[in-house]
Amino acid sequence: MGANMARRLKECGYTVGVVYDVNAAAAQTLAQEIGSVAADQLKVVTALSDVIITVVTDDQAMKKIYGGGGLLSRAKGKLFINCATISPAVHVWVEQKCEAKGASSLEACMASSINQARQGTLYLMIGGKAEVFERAKPLLEKLSDEGKLLRYIGTAGKAAQVKALVNMVMNINTAGLAEGLGLGAALGLDLATLREVFSQTGANSRVLVTDGEDMQNRDHSCFFSAAHAAKDSGIALKLSKEQGLNLPLATAAKKQYDRMVKEGFGELDKSGIAELTFKGRGKAASNG
Repeated sequence: MGANMARRLKECGYTVGVVYDVNAAAAQTLAQEIGSVAADQLKVVTALSDVIITVVTDDQAMKKIYGGGGLLSRAKGKLFINCATISPAVHVWVEQKCEAKGASSLEACMASSINQARQGTLYLMIGGKAEVFERAKPLLEKLSDEGKLLRYIGTAGKAAQVKALVNMVMNINTAGLAEGLGLGAALGLDLATLREVFSQTGANSRVLVTDGEDMQNRDHSCFFSAAHAAKDSGIALKLSKEQGLNLPLATAAKKQYDRMVKEGFGELDKSGIAELTFKGRGKAASNG
């Protein structure tokens, strides 16, 4: 995601001065492609940038880069835009850490894939101070179809709450679709016809469009991994627990994604959940 966002901003006339990745070879390759510097330390990223965009895997990674990883070294006046799907509380913590250094931060939660990152058509949900959002808006518009797909949600943590709910519902829908197609296959139904019927009835969903055929064909090339689905469902369930709510469908879906991770399918796309519901699959899962 980060690499394609960098490519997009470069095409839009922004100077992408420096890139960093824990995979140094990947950072070097991208830097050569877009005429940038591949930093070997996070403090170099901040030193060479006015705006720093981060895309990390989870809460632990976020705390590492902001809590002592060097990213906030000499950060006064800098703007940090954080695009990871992490716990809302961590986004609030990041804002506090940035402000203590005289810097600003936003959460820019993404509900799109790597293809949309490359095309500049990300759906972005923004959390943070309104005045910081206005400062960042021209750049964010170049990533979100000239702002058509840009939504300011509210203060720090609020966009992350919305993103958690988006992914929770998406994960439930994905698990449900896998069960419907798996049962259809067991009944000997033609799955192409079944998917078409789903598309014209109350069984329709965005997930049917993105994952239905892949489930049928066992093409689980990764756009959004099962491991990330498990993590994100966990974030939503933690929020529900804090509110005293019982969410049985979200709980069941998370158990399925946790099972995928346990059985070695965690790096498959979330469509790989069909490997748990179709007869004769399971351990023979295909990467596509």
